[in-house]
Amino acid sequence: MTIGSILLIAIGLSMDALAVAIASGIVLGSVSRRQLFRLSFHFGLFQAGMPVLGWLTGQTFASRMTAFDHWIAFGLLGYVGGKALYQALQAPESLSQKTDPTRGMSLVTLSVATSIDAFAVGLSFALLDVVIWYPCAIIGFTTALVTMFGMLMGGRLGMKFGRRVEIIGGLVLIGIGTKILIQHLMM
Repeated sequence: MTIGSILLIAIGLSMDALAVAIASGIVLGSVSRRQLFRLSFHFGLFQAGMPVLGWLTGQTFASRMTAFDHWIAFGLLGYVGGKALYQALQAPESLSQKTDPTRGMSLVTLSVATSIDAFAVGLSFALLDVVIWYPCAIIGFTTALVTMFGMLMGGRLGMKFGRRVEIIGGLVLIGIGTKILIQHLMM
């Protein structure tokens, strides 16, 4: 597999992470260095780790996993997006209780949801007898960079446009989950 092919796969896989990073930046408004690092690191780590898990799962479980991976992604993104939407629609006095998507279960949920497609790529790599470590490093690094960019862009939008953009961010997360579900059901 060429470096060009690996980069194209990495960029393709990082697009869900980009959209979620933009939405997270919008929800946060002002993005701290710590939040930027946490989300970028975890998205990159999960995007690098999921192909390894998929590769290890290999041909034995490939058909079983593809039967329900899209439902998992849909549920996780729908939950986090719905939670963001709910918080955006709350009265201004309750905004101090806003959840940070770069911490706790929200971070884990988003990391898993955006990296499920990478698991399927790992399954493909196993079927093609691709050595997994180099592509996974490129996928993880690319996703971390794309996530940083998305969070910074989303943070600027959130500071400028406030709650209206938070609502859009929540809808984007729900939309990504729905897109993943529809794509897999159409196949």
